[in-house]
Amino acid sequence: MWIHDIVHKNKKIYALSPMADMTDSAFCQIVRQIGGADVVFREMVSSEAIVRDNEKTLGMTDFVEVERPIVQQIFGADPLTMARAAAKVMEHASPEGIDINMGCPVYKITSNFNGCALMKDPGLAKKIVKEVKSAIGDTPLSVKIRLGWNDPDTYKTFIPIIEQAGAQLITLHGRTKAQGYSGVSDWSRIADAKQIATVPLLANGDIHAPHQVKEVLGQTDADGVLIARGALGNPWFFYLAKAYPDDVTAIQRITTEERIDVMRAHAQKHVEQYGEKGIMTFRKHLSWYVKSQKIGVIIPGIKEWRGKLVRVTSLKELDVLLEEFRGLLA
Repeated sequence: MWIHDIVHKNKKIYALSPMADMTDSAFCQIVRQIGGADVVFREMVSSEAIVRDNEKTLGMTDFVEVERPIVQQIFGADPLTMARAAAKVMEHASPEGIDINMGCPVYKITSNFNGCALMKDPGLAKKIVKEVKSAIGDTPLSVKIRLGWNDPDTYKTFIPIIEQAGAQLITLHGRTKAQGYSGVSDWSRIADAKQIATVPLLANGDIHAPHQVKEVLGQTDADGVLIARGALGNPWFFYLAKAYPDDVTAIQRITTEERIDVMRAHAQKHVEQYGEKGIMTFRKHLSWYVKSQKIGVIIPGIKEWRGKLVRVTSLKELDVLLEEFRGLLA
């Protein structure tokens, strides 16, 4: 089992977080190509859509071999539907793990009692975990949670419940649902959760820069990290995090040519996955790639150039703009 293969070697787990509309096959392939991530979590899919044989949703679980080990996240509020969906995903794609979303704070998810809403009903959460685990057999089952709905201490009683039901790894985001993404992730409570959990625990929230990984692991003693927005526009995140602090010059070896090549390769894979019109949805990735804090320098003229980038309509047009980008970085 990949979880214990890493933890039993006294290593920390460096994982890419599931992010809706972001951690698709194209992005996971790029992260894998660069290296450093031990496992990638794919964006969440609806259990209801999976059991209804929705072709588009099931297609979201397609992946290529270079992405392994891979964990597919699912969401839903009905135990049997979640179990059937997990079994279908396993039959369709055979990922190395299934992850249950009990942490998403977005209204369209929680309004149907999905995501973090499940933390308000530990009994239902327990049934979901138990049924899904029964459906997937020996495949590892993980659960992503928050501190609680509005009580930041809910995790103290919630973690033992989902562990008993069959959770084999837990990710804790250090905010409540009520906080959303505002305020600060409470790493001290993640440290407390590590003392409560009997299964490996990953820290999540406010780990935006590679050097922060060692900081959060030092403060929490967590078994690893789940990196979300920190990796957007920076698929080098895991490579840099593992190099720090022994090799603080690693970021300087990411050349302009490499940055441009990766952006172009990612765009190509995105279009291969979604078709020519996929370049439109790739714009969101481009905006992350060219943020000054991702590049590490302030670039004169970047604002005007970025305005053209987010209106790109084809790979050919992107190639022209990337040549301009090379000039800006020269």
